[in-house]
Amino acid sequence: MQRAITRYTVLFVESEPADIELARQAATACRPEFDLHVVVDADEALEWLFIAPPALLPLIVVLDLKLPKLNGLAVLRTLRLNPATRELPVLVYSTEFTQADVLMSYQAGANSFVAKPTDEHEFTGFFTCQLAYWLASKHRHLDCATS
Repeated sequence: MQRAITRYTVLFVESEPADIELARQAATACRPEFDLHVVVDADEALEWLFIAPPALLPLIVVLDLKLPKLNGLAVLRTLRLNPATRELPVLVYSTEFTQADVLMSYQAGANSFVAKPTDEHEFTGFFTCQLAYWLASKHRHLDCATS
């Protein structure tokens, strides 16, 4: 008897096409239960999260701090004000950031803040570590190729 595969969604909020492609390449290194759902701006992210039933919310949101129009901090604050998304793990990341950006992200409710990976290998390691961490809290295990 084959066991059903549980699927895990990661909402990836990123506006840079090159970084989206790197993340997609890294996602293919992970087993089939990992789905990377990409949105390119704050409006799309909030729309996607607020129409999703609570059972279909992502495992984690990976949120670029420097988004066009509405920045990542505004998205994070909005998520923390809504009871349906208040406890959703949000990892903020950015290529360029200051100590003030990191502090404001944590004050707004970020669960983690990291430097943006720069290549496919770093993205794969990033996803492997982050997903393993957040799945561990659900007593699950995810195997990703890191070669």
